[in-house]
Amino acid sequence: MTNHNGATGPAEQQPDPHGPTPVSRPAHGAHPGGPGVPDLDGAVDPIDCPEPDTPIKVRSASELADALPYILGYRPEDCVVLLGLRQRDGYGRFGGRVRLGIPARAEDWPAVARQLARSLIIGGEHRGDKSDAIVVFVCKEPTEGETGRRVRDRLQLFVQLLRTSCGDFGVPVVEALCISDGRFWSYCCPGGCCPPEGTSMGLPGSSALAAAATYAGLQVRGSLKEFQARLRPKDGAAPEQEAALDAARRTLRPRIDDETSRPAVTTATLDLARRTMVRLADRPTTPGRMDMDDQDDALLTHDEAAALIVGLQDRETRDEAAEWMEGTDAELALRLWRALARRCVGPYGDHAAAPLTLAGWAAWSTGDSLEAREALAMALAADPDYLFAWLLHTACNEGLGAEAIRECIRRGRAEREAAAEERAAAAAAAAGAEAGAGAEDRQSAAVGHEPSGVDDEATGADGELTAAGQELTATNRELTAVEREAEAAEGMGSSRPVLPAVGATALRSSRTGAALRRANARQRAAGGARGPRPKGPSTRPGGRPARSGGSRRQR
Repeated sequence: MTNHNGATGPAEQQPDPHGPTPVSRPAHGAHPGGPGVPDLDGAVDPIDCPEPDTPIKVRSASELADALPYILGYRPEDCVVLLGLRQRDGYGRFGGRVRLGIPARAEDWPAVARQLARSLIIGGEHRGDKSDAIVVFVCKEPTEGETGRRVRDRLQLFVQLLRTSCGDFGVPVVEALCISDGRFWSYCCPGGCCPPEGTSMGLPGSSALAAAATYAGLQVRGSLKEFQARLRPKDGAAPEQEAALDAARRTLRPRIDDETSRPAVTTATLDLARRTMVRLADRPTTPGRMDMDDQDDALLTHDEAAALIVGLQDRETRDEAAEWMEGTDAELALRLWRALARRCVGPYGDHAAAPLTLAGWAAWSTGDSLEAREALAMALAADPDYLFAWLLHTACNEGLGAEAIRECIRRGRAEREAAAEERAAAAAAAAGAEAGAGAEDRQSAAVGHEPSGVDDEATGADGELTAAGQELTATNRELTAVEREAEAAEGMGSSRPVLPAVGATALRSSRTGAALRRANARQRAAGGARGPRPKGPSTRPGGRPARSGGSRRQR
């Protein structure tokens, strides 16, 4: 079910199919969702429309039927459409609308009729868009050998159930039209005023409302089937594409399921998507939509399409792909997602949920709510449990602005990029620390594996300094004893030779200085062989603190 409620139309009174009905000219900011319908995200260029509040009269049911494609933006086929009307200042305004394919089984009609009435009336009340009246359209082309009148008769019970269901919710159906084979019939006609063979709808676009829509720059963008054809697999090349999908699934699925290899798959998938979008940008768009689709298909190989389709089954990869939502990126991404949806052949029909959802998001984000709704509805048909499609479909139908969702995606992208920068900085810091630790370990290892003679020299220098100190102490004791003896002899007048004080000083200098000079020379030699030492304390292999060169020099 494609729910189109939440959109609004031009002001209109409850239509009287047999008399003129005043309708206001489309308001500024109209878009292809219908005359005067404001785009869901508000990103619509205003249209220069003189006297926008001047009423235009819809003079007959045929004009109302002719206006339906302009209200919807496409030609409805094989579907039922309910349009809500709201009273305002003596005029009516199209309110919410719902559309659904006509159920093939008559036993489903009662439940479907009640659900459609509830969706339009109760759903509209929840959004503050209460309907005061409803117009029903059933659009069905006759099958082979069937006439339009027969279609009208066959669907009369369904229409009656719709009228009853709407009345149960307190809203009357003021008109119900059957459109088939270029003619229409009114189910509300009291009889006698409508020909049994129906009324010809005349030339398409000839109604006053259709003229106003054309004047406002609105166009009917083909039929719903044409929209769907752009998003469904085409005939031909299905076996080759299915084989490529089989190969891609065997290769990529295990890597996606593995937490360690998943980021690499995400990167490869998005890189391939970017390269494909560049190829699409290099080819000018063609006037015909189908021709452009054929051109895009030719730029994408089976293997590339398979890799992208399987890669997009990962939620994080799909979410990053959804960031192509603005400007040229969104336009190119939409072409790519359409092409991928057309490649989901055979048993891979459920894989189309990802590219269809992305196509719906890209279309909605660029202001095309019509294609967005259809793509999202097709995504849910491919996988009814696809949460992202369900959320977007609900938001689109509830009239939420796409800008609010874009802002959420921008915020998520900023958070992801910030987290990536933090991880990169942490990795760089860890790498730097590891490199520094490795250099220190190598230096310490080199210190620990110096030739034994160097360590022996250092040890010998330390020992000799200690010996020199001990020798100095002994010399000082000896000199003190000699000086005291000389003083005593001098006082007693002895002729025994006595070492003068200057000789004692010279002895102290000669004996101790020689030992100190030898020890210092050997220590300098040992330090030079070791090379420069880092400042501050370090650790040798094995956990033993290494003494710094500075502290050794200080000793």
